[in-house]
Amino acid sequence: MVSNQDIVLEKQHGVTILTLNRPEKMNAITYRMRDELNDIFSSVDRDDETKVLILTGAGERAFCAGADSGALADLAGDSSTQKAEGQTVRESRWLAIRPVGHMALALYNLHKPVIGAINGVAAGAGLSLALLCDVRIASENARFTVSNIKRGIIPDYGATYYLPRLVGKAKALELMWSGDIIDAKEAERIGLVSKLVSKDRLMSEAKEFAYRLEQGPSVAIELTKWAVQKSLDNDFESQLDFETRAQARCNMTEDFQEGVQSLLEKREPRFQGR
Repeated sequence: MVSNQDIVLEKQHGVTILTLNRPEKMNAITYRMRDELNDIFSSVDRDDETKVLILTGAGERAFCAGADSGALADLAGDSSTQKAEGQTVRESRWLAIRPVGHMALALYNLHKPVIGAINGVAAGAGLSLALLCDVRIASENARFTVSNIKRGIIPDYGATYYLPRLVGKAKALELMWSGDIIDAKEAERIGLVSKLVSKDRLMSEAKEFAYRLEQGPSVAIELTKWAVQKSLDNDFESQLDFETRAQARCNMTEDFQEGVQSLLEKREPRFQGR
């Protein structure tokens, strides 16, 4: 287990569990955590031992309540003209010009499956983190809100990209404009979460699915994820082209050979992830 107090990383076989660990602050994200998450997501993507990432929050109250109130106060005080203690001029300039929620791009670009175990409130940037997960399993006490409008700002960290694609334009705008809180059952009904479970079953359900993926053909699983990502913006012909190239890559793997052999021998395949 690796811990820097605010973020805890734990490896279990080929599954890495990332826990936002500020339960007393409803796991709200600080500036420092934002940068660390960016590095962690990039590192997990390069880690051959990690096949699946589970993202969750500590405690039962919140998955992530969004940006830390101190970070929001800095923005309200025009942080673009301020330099935090210990920052170089170059670092301060980069903070002012880099994309909002740059860590979201690192999570979006993570080729490996990401399972969100949504254990409580997911609000603002916390909801965006949940949306960036490939599969969202929610506990019965989870709550969801696009709360940005109540702070006079727009949804960020990719929420304006993913939410309409999950629930449709009209519902997405309704949630974004109102800032209303919806419960786990409503989130499941509109397709915001994939599965709803009791709070005591949340992590076991997430791990069960993660271990199932961890035992699968890793190359094909990652390329399937990337193909679906591409499909959100590709036209049909471009998507067929990507599928052709991805399939050619799969045909070069040992897992493809095992898949064919197991079919001929009428048995379950034993994939090695290569």
